[in-house]
Amino acid sequence: MSKETLAKNIREIPDFPIPGILFYDVTTLFKNPAALQELSDMLYEMYKDKGITKVVGIESRGFIMGPILATRLGAGFVPIRKPGKLPAETIEESYDKEYGKDTIQMHKDAISEDDIVLLHDDLLATGGTMKAACKLVEQMNPKKVYVNFLIELKELHGKEVFDPETEVEAVLSL
Repeated sequence: MSKETLAKNIREIPDFPIPGILFYDVTTLFKNPAALQELSDMLYEMYKDKGITKVVGIESRGFIMGPILATRLGAGFVPIRKPGKLPAETIEESYDKEYGKDTIQMHKDAISEDDIVLLHDDLLATGGTMKAACKLVEQMNPKKVYVNFLIELKELHGKEVFDPETEVEAVLSL
């Protein structure tokens, strides 16, 4: 399966969650066994030699490929969630999204200074959510942080919000 075939299997939903937003629904990729395997293989190939010790998934679609990739890499999985969802002591970061303001949290003891971290989510639009996630992870002073998305919306220039030394990659660019 090619990247073009994967891209053609993404469902586009106009005016979701609010008017004017074109939502890229990756659940159509996840329900297709061949596409799911291809995504898993592509992500593994991208990061197999980076020494990743923790994969951090952003709620909620980062919780799908994140644990799959963590298992393949022999790494742990750490969730970043909306407030009130994690039971232990947390740290949090607030940020502006393209259609509102939000806050995310992570367990305070989730990352150590010995970790090499891969942050993963489904979509890079303006970069606000992942930039906030990077700030959370960087508070723990890991050795290295990588950032990955299934899809990058190139015309929104989301990569520009990240520090130049942060490696930001996407499986598909639309």
